[in-house]
Amino acid sequence: MVTHMNVPDDVSSETRPGKQGLPFFYGWVVVAVAFITMGIGVNSRTAFSLLFPPILDEFGWSRGSLAATFSIGFVVSALITPLIGMMMDRVGPRVVLPIGAVLVSTGLMAATFGTEPWHFYLTLGVLVVGGSIFISYIGHTLFLPNWFTRRRGLALGLAFAGVGIGSVTIFPWMQHSIDTNGWRESCWVLAFIILAVIVPLNIIFQRHRPEDLGLLPDGDRAGETGEGQNGSLAHRAIVDRAWVETEWTIALAARTGRFWWLLVSFIGALYVWYAVQVHQTRYLIDVGISADVAALALGLVGLTGVVGQIAIGHLSDRMGREFAFTLSLLGFLATYGCLYLLPQWPEVWLMYLMVGLQGFLGYGTATVFAATPADLFAGKHYGVIFGVLATAASAGAALGPWLTGLSFDVQGDYDRAFGLAMVVCLISIAAMWLAGPRKVRKVPGRVSTL
Repeated sequence: MVTHMNVPDDVSSETRPGKQGLPFFYGWVVVAVAFITMGIGVNSRTAFSLLFPPILDEFGWSRGSLAATFSIGFVVSALITPLIGMMMDRVGPRVVLPIGAVLVSTGLMAATFGTEPWHFYLTLGVLVVGGSIFISYIGHTLFLPNWFTRRRGLALGLAFAGVGIGSVTIFPWMQHSIDTNGWRESCWVLAFIILAVIVPLNIIFQRHRPEDLGLLPDGDRAGETGEGQNGSLAHRAIVDRAWVETEWTIALAARTGRFWWLLVSFIGALYVWYAVQVHQTRYLIDVGISADVAALALGLVGLTGVVGQIAIGHLSDRMGREFAFTLSLLGFLATYGCLYLLPQWPEVWLMYLMVGLQGFLGYGTATVFAATPADLFAGKHYGVIFGVLATAASAGAALGPWLTGLSFDVQGDYDRAFGLAMVVCLISIAAMWLAGPRKVRKVPGRVSTL
């Protein structure tokens, strides 16, 4: 992807050398900080899947009522995402991300005093799941695309891969901690890690866009912006010039079919992602897999997701966002197929196949989710546009866990819930093709074939 985003009026195309001697590759420093932040931050939210069984066992509530904690958190995150977009445009990630870290840490600590469902709705739901939106995929997508154009998918994949490395590190430790010290002490330790690592790293190193430091996207130097005999790569990538030259606002974007198809696609993607993420550990235990192995499976999904996010991100730069997205959602569809079969064949190899499909393919959804809105609606109002898209898409993240838990409470099994999720995968794929980012700009891998 090759559009330049959010360039301030006082910064020309002949950008001066980096301020204070900053290296031209500083964008990869931004990616590294994002890698660490997401490795801890996103997994602090996903750890709800490990907290779910011991809290259920302790209090004896229904699965649907406790799973609503996750859904309530995503409703809150949906409501505040446009605000986060405006905050990012005004004060940047050095302020926004530490705020999220403080909210998540506060929620984890406060949850240890919970005794009623509504206590967990406010702590693990509103503060942890809701607050994590600042430091998760959504928060980083508001500024990371600014740092890269030609290598946007790859850079996002590398940053998001931190989630997988964090999961394979955090989840086994946390399950062991829960088993030996209890879920409350585990929450306190995780809260302190977030405060000690995420807050200082982002205050010191993170920035909104390269132009703020006198740098160029992709680590380019002045005069080295990808021009060749047939003109600039950015120029050759444009398919719909009228679309690209439009100064997009949320009002204008909402009048286009592409905006709404992209929204449908994103809602479906988050539905299938979070439905399996929240219920996977409890489901595996139900079919006879030990709690330790189930926790390991959750961590391995994140680990294989490292490869999946980088590979799918790179593939999206070479083959196109639609192809990469289709491959990722088919991975989720096959994941649900494996889960459906596990009660009949409770074999460990089938569980590991499910893990591989979910991580190697499904987790690649995140990089396409992050890159595609910037492909379509790049400009000075991008933060607000993406904020609205992400807000509406969070409805899928909220509905997935809740409807899946409700279906179990009513039917006594997950069969219908898994079948619905597979249908949602197909709807999401179709909507992405109808949004058609390839009809606006070609990705770099497609430009070279012109």
